[in-house]
Amino acid sequence: MRIVTVEQPGGPEALVEREAPDPVAGPGEVVVRVAAAGVNRADAMQRRGLYPPPPGAPQHPGLEVSGWIESLGGDVTGWRAGDAVCALLAGGGYAERVAVPAGQLLPVPQGVDVVDAAALPEVACTVWSTVFTTAGLRPGELLLVHGGSSGIGTMAIQLARQVGARVAVTAGSPDKLRRCAELGAQLLVDYREEDFVARVRGFEPAGADVVLDLVGAPYLARNLDVLGTDGRLVVIATQGGTSAEVDLGLLLRKRISVHARTLRSRSPEEKAAVVASVRDHVWPLVVDGGVRPVVHERFELGRAARAHEVMEGSSHVGKLLLVTGAEAPA
Repeated sequence: MRIVTVEQPGGPEALVEREAPDPVAGPGEVVVRVAAAGVNRADAMQRRGLYPPPPGAPQHPGLEVSGWIESLGGDVTGWRAGDAVCALLAGGGYAERVAVPAGQLLPVPQGVDVVDAAALPEVACTVWSTVFTTAGLRPGELLLVHGGSSGIGTMAIQLARQVGARVAVTAGSPDKLRRCAELGAQLLVDYREEDFVARVRGFEPAGADVVLDLVGAPYLARNLDVLGTDGRLVVIATQGGTSAEVDLGLLLRKRISVHARTLRSRSPEEKAAVVASVRDHVWPLVVDGGVRPVVHERFELGRAARAHEVMEGSSHVGKLLLVTGAEAPA
């Protein structure tokens, strides 16, 4: 099969296409014939040598795929060869086939194209497990999403609005903010031109209830400032840096909770629990049309380097996908 891998860490040009043996489904696994793979910033970190895959995971990038079950290992129930699925992975999605623990599979939701379904697993599992399971966002509360036009951001906006929460977002251009508004964001902040603390406080004097942050250290102090009493900060990435000081007195006075969460390093059992919760709570919203994958562009698998260039240029809204050209089994 074809894979796209990294032989030496570097820029997008470090992504190279190679032949590799087909995977074999082990106990509790299935092999998925990949229609598409989602492109994530974690893939770029891995490409640069900064985010190695967990032990036992494939060495080539890719944290989510869609496609069709091709074969099943022992002890797999509830799935059949030919089922259209999408999946959360620890790695290996940039390929024509991938072995996946059955607990990390989701059915392709009714009404969603099988290729576009590759845009769902990572963002749906991340947002549901952080904003809702960890931070407990409730109807009427205010969620501030940094990077509202990202794949994570576009999912967070839609899910928050579906549960009756209010949404503020930051993004870096008027066009990105317009797209966030189309998805349901009510307060739009251009972080290049405006102070998000002042804008949020002007919109809601009590402050935000939950902040979903991908920036890290440079935003920490202002995130704590913008949160109201009993506010919850969830950090899921550190694109701007990892080290900052915390005013513990402020945390105590406001009773602020700070959470740091990632998906990739979790055990298969933990991931299966997240996936099951997403299937129960998020998938019905997707089937009803209230939540949809937001796909900016599709690239052929062999053009993964170009997809990474686009991602790192940050001109896109939503997700970038790599497509293999595979077709549904007859």
